Amino acid sequence: MLRMDAVIFGGGAAGLWLLDRITRDGGHAVLLESAALGTGQTIAAQGIIHGGLKYTLQGLLTKSARHIRGMPSVWRDALLGRATPNLTQTRLRSDSCYLWQTEDLSSHAGMLGARLGLQIKPEMLDPDERPEVLAHVPGTVAKLGEQVICPESFLEDLFAQYHDRILQIDAEQGLEFETRSPGEVTAIHLTASSGRSLSFAPRQVIFTAGRGNSALRARVGLDAGVAQLRPLHMVLVRGDLPELNGHCVDGATTRVTITSDIDSQGRRVWQIGGQISEDHVGQDAQTLTQWAQRELIAVLPSVSFQHVEWSTYQVDRAEGITSDGKRPETVQVLCAGNVTTGWPTKLALAPVLALEIASRVQPSDHRRTFDAAAIADWPRPPIATLPWNDLNRHWWSLPQPHGRTPEQPSIRRAA
Repeated sequence: MLRMDAVIFGGGAAGLWLLDRITRDGGHAVLLESAALGTGQTIAAQGIIHGGLKYTLQGLLTKSARHIRGMPSVWRDALLGRATPNLTQTRLRSDSCYLWQTEDLSSHAGMLGARLGLQIKPEMLDPDERPEVLAHVPGTVAKLGEQVICPESFLEDLFAQYHDRILQIDAEQGLEFETRSPGEVTAIHLTASSGRSLSFAPRQVIFTAGRGNSALRARVGLDAGVAQLRPLHMVLVRGDLPELNGHCVDGATTRVTITSDIDSQGRRVWQIGGQISEDHVGQDAQTLTQWAQRELIAVLPSVSFQHVEWSTYQVDRAEGITSDGKRPETVQVLCAGNVTTGWPTKLALAPVLALEIASRVQPSDHRRTFDAAAIADWPRPPIATLPWNDLNRHWWSLPQPHGRTPEQPSIRRAA
């Protein structure tokens, strides 16, 4: 039986950042993952380290904006190796994002109001400072110091640093909890496919498994109905596209959010979220991409979408439940016995969740050396694949919308 200060379930951004924090604080911790590292929300994320502007488009400094406004600086220090975790091997897609507008005047008012109280403020660009892809948009264009990371690279970076503490498990057939009472775990027993067994005696058990938190809580006798799922239906476009990372704002909403990457075959891929991904969750993939095509032609007059391919994917955002079912304002943490359950709400807030949970884990003995040899030959999880590099993904072409060309689009005005 291996004694551990903490056993973490879930190898996404939250779990990995937390593993780093506890380990650097002198704690003995392991992370258990039942699938590939980052499966679900982390690998599906657009990778933008938000600074709160999208929550201030009504000109108000909301609670959400206050909690997230310092995150670009926290991540920047880690990416530069000035703070922990050391993320100098994490690939940065872009050091900043662009914001551009429709002709809706409320959008302009919101962008100006967003300057108040934020650490990362939009820098308004003159027409000759705009990138070519945004040269002909009708509204204001601004530059915003929100970094865009590659989630896959982030996972690879931390996995390389903590390979000796990250284990693959079979959550269905190879996991057993011993509990003294609901939420009071005395032992965790693992069985590998080879038949080998491994047991931990944890001082703290931490669930950061996203949508998997509910099932884990049920297995230790805790209420599973404390989480909610908010689905997204994301759009992918690949082909002859310019590089672009940013948001088109329309009134008080983010009409589209676009991030760019290069796929395994060297093609540019756009990952498209924002209102498109939230408002059209129930649409079939073909219909959604047709709608997305019209939206993109409207908000990006300079871009041709004639020689591209389209696809979509769905992902659930798992969070602690709220009374109205809407996005929580910040991270959420529940404690019962020696079990802690956490949801970061957004990728950018993983450091906040890690700091809050790690403060509850007191190392039992700084002089005791972590026994990596005892788990050295246990299976390790793979890294999740970026959605557009999935070899089984189906892609398709779309005809140009009737009566409209990429060179002479009609810009849809906000209602």
